[in-house]
Amino acid sequence: MADPETPAANQGPVTISSSSSERAPIIYFDGASCFGHHNGAIQIELAANLLMPVGVAVRVDVVQTAHLRCSVAAALALREALDKALAMYRQGQQQPAEVIPTVKN
Repeated sequence: MADPETPAANQGPVTISSSSSERAPIIYFDGASCFGHHNGAIQIELAANLLMPVGVAVRVDVVQTAHLRCSVAAALALREALDKALAMYRQGQQQPAEVIPTVKN
């Protein structure tokens, strides 16, 4: 039996079915409200903040946006993808901003 903590080496290219791409939901979240595991499945609850007007004030309600369930191997793959996306973000933040001249000829 393969160790779920060790990603499989050289899995080869993955082909995403074009019939599923347009139907996949977009899940937005502001944070993970709770997490755990049960019977070998990783469980993470994703939540988002809603701003609700109350008279002249604003109340923040937190709602669940997704119930994420996956295997340990899938959780490791997700963590790797998040780490790589964050590294790309940090690299973009370190790029010097383009200087726009105040006067153009």
